[in-house]
Amino acid sequence: MEVREIGGTFERVHAHSHIKGLGLEGLRAKRIADGMVGQEEAREAAGIIVRMIKEGKFSGKAVLIAGPPGSGKTAIAVAIAKELGEDVPFVPITASEIYSAEIKKTEFLTQAIRSAIGVRIREKRNVYEGKVIEVDIQTKSSPWNPYMQVPTSARIVLATKDEKKKLSLDEGYTRQLVQLGIREGDVIMIDIDSGRIVRVGVAEDAIGDETLYTEKAVPVPTGPVKKEKEFVYTLTLHQLDVMHSRSQYSIIDIFFGGVQRKEISQEVRREVDKTVKDWIEEGRAEIIPGVLFIDEASLLDIETFAFLNRALEQELAPIIIFATNRGVTKIRGTDAVAPHGMPLDLLDRLLIIVTRKYSEDEIREILKIRAREEKVQITNEALEKLVKLGAERSLRYAVQLLTPARIIAESEGRKEVMPEDIERASNLFVDVKASSEYLSKIEKEMLYY
Repeated sequence: MEVREIGGTFERVHAHSHIKGLGLEGLRAKRIADGMVGQEEAREAAGIIVRMIKEGKFSGKAVLIAGPPGSGKTAIAVAIAKELGEDVPFVPITASEIYSAEIKKTEFLTQAIRSAIGVRIREKRNVYEGKVIEVDIQTKSSPWNPYMQVPTSARIVLATKDEKKKLSLDEGYTRQLVQLGIREGDVIMIDIDSGRIVRVGVAEDAIGDETLYTEKAVPVPTGPVKKEKEFVYTLTLHQLDVMHSRSQYSIIDIFFGGVQRKEISQEVRREVDKTVKDWIEEGRAEIIPGVLFIDEASLLDIETFAFLNRALEQELAPIIIFATNRGVTKIRGTDAVAPHGMPLDLLDRLLIIVTRKYSEDEIREILKIRAREEKVQITNEALEKLVKLGAERSLRYAVQLLTPARIIAESEGRKEVMPEDIERASNLFVDVKASSEYLSKIEKEMLYY
C-alpha cells in the first residue's frame, strides 16, 4: 500500500511557478533552462544586474523591463529574485493597487519598499536541547475544582548522542510540557532566556516500524545538552515596523474585522532603522536588499514617480524593477508625453531591458513547460494547433486554453488533449481581438453611460 504524505507542501500552479532562475551559464543565456525560454539578450542583461546587486554596486539604480504584452517581463523579474537567493524578499505590486488602497499613496509605497528590504538576524541563545528519555509530571488538585488535577512541577531527562542531563522544571515550564504533549522520544529545545519550550519533532531512533507519525523524524542532537546556539532568521523592515507599532492597533481592530492596514509613524521607522543599524555594527544582522516589482508602471502618476525617484537615493533601498507595455504616452497627472509614460529624469537613472515577441519555436517550448506544470497531457497535433493560436493571437491566450482543453478531453473520457479539444476551447473562450470584433458588430446594442 502506498502512503502519501499529508501536509508536506502546498502546491498551487500560477503563471510563473515553473521559473527557477534566469537559466544562465556564466553570463550567457541557454535557450531553454530554469523554466525560461528565449529572450536571451534580456536574460543576459538581467544576469549582469544580478551580478551588480551581489557585488553591492547597484545602489541608487533601478530597472525598467519594456516590451509587448506576454513577452516575459514578469518572468524575468521573478527569475532575478530567484537568482538572488531564497530568503531575498520579492514584493510584486501593480500600479493600480496604489490608488485602491485605504492609505495614502506615499504610505503604501513606503510599506512596499520596506517589505522588499530584508534583515538577516543572527541571535545566540542559551538552550537545553536533546531527546526526552524520561518525563515525570507532578500534579495537585485545582483550588477552583478539587476534581481536576493541575501540573505543578516536572522532572525530565534530556540526552544527546554525547551527554545525558536530568532537569527539574517549575510550574510554568511544566504547563508548556502538558500543552505541547511532550512525551518520551520527542526532541525538544528549552530556551533559557525566554522561558519557552519548543518541540522540534520525534527522534529518528524512537520511531518503530509500525508506528505512524504525521511529522517527520529528526536526528538526535549531538554535543552537550546545555549549549549556546545561534539562530538565523530573516525579517523585513516593514515586519519590524509593524512589531514596533502594535500600540497603533486597537481592540476593535483585533476582534472585529482583523487588523487593518494602517499608516506607521516616521518616529517608529526611525527607531527601527536605528535598531537595525546598531545590530549591523554589532555583527548581529545584515541587510538583504530585495526586489520591488512594479507592473503597469505607466499607470503611476507624476507624484508617485517623484517619490520613487527620491526613494532610490535613500541609504536603505531595495532593487526597484518597473515593467510596462506602453510606448510613447502621457505621464499621468500631466500633459507631458514621454516614452513609457515615465518622466525623463527617472528614465535616465534606469537600466532598460527590452523584451520581444516570442517565435513559434519558443511558444512551443513554453507551452510544453506549462503543460507539464499544469499536468496536461497533450498530443503533438493539439500542441501544434495551440502554437498556431499563440502566434496568431497571443501566448497568454494559448496558455490559458490548456486547462479548459484538458477538462473538455476528460469529459469525453480521454486523458490526452486532442486538436478538437483545442478547437472547442477556442470557440468557447475568445481572445481579446475576437472579443473586440464582436463588440464592434453589436455596438448599437451595448449600453452607453
